[in-house]
Amino acid sequence: MLKILGKASSINVRKVLWACSELGLPYEREDWGSGFQPTDTPAFLALNPNAMVPVIVDGDFVLWESNTILRYLANQHGGAHLYPAAPRARAAVDQWLDWQATDLNDAWRYPFMSLARQSPAHQDPKLLAAGCALWNARMELLESRLQATGAYVAGADFSLADVVIGLSLNRWRRTLTERPHLPALEAYHARLRERPGYLEHGDNGLV
Repeated sequence: MLKILGKASSINVRKVLWACSELGLPYEREDWGSGFQPTDTPAFLALNPNAMVPVIVDGDFVLWESNTILRYLANQHGGAHLYPAAPRARAAVDQWLDWQATDLNDAWRYPFMSLARQSPAHQDPKLLAAGCALWNARMELLESRLQATGAYVAGADFSLADVVIGLSLNRWRRTLTERPHLPALEAYHARLRERPGYLEHGDNGLV
């Protein structure tokens, strides 16, 4: 059975858990990370030299990097409905998977650490204001995309891109109290809430 190493509160672990829900894929999960088993031990570093969660163990195959894990699971376990084989359709999904991992992650880093994690090292008012403005700007870009598709991030159908973007949307909604009214995003959030995997691993009270 697939084994997932990582605490369930981690946004990147929750990506994998939600994908497993969409795939109907059984798994066993072990708590690793802050507050649980440490990831800087030789045993864990042998699995992921970055000392980060999640890591999956699928038989004799070990893999890390959450968005890469999503692609692998869809490819390996009958997930063409989430990660299409046609090059252009797949490229649209990859585009938003990569955007989430780079542009969007970079935008939220300072305000998330300041507001959600209450990090003493992230309390500069100017940097916080700039970070919040950038994060909101990224979400406005996403608003434009959803206005264009009228449905999901990569197009008309739910895909792996919506797993990572949906969790990011949840983080934005739960972290920033001052954010623009974005009706397409609100409608998108309502569509995601129709999916059991999002209710369990996304909109479940965790940031």
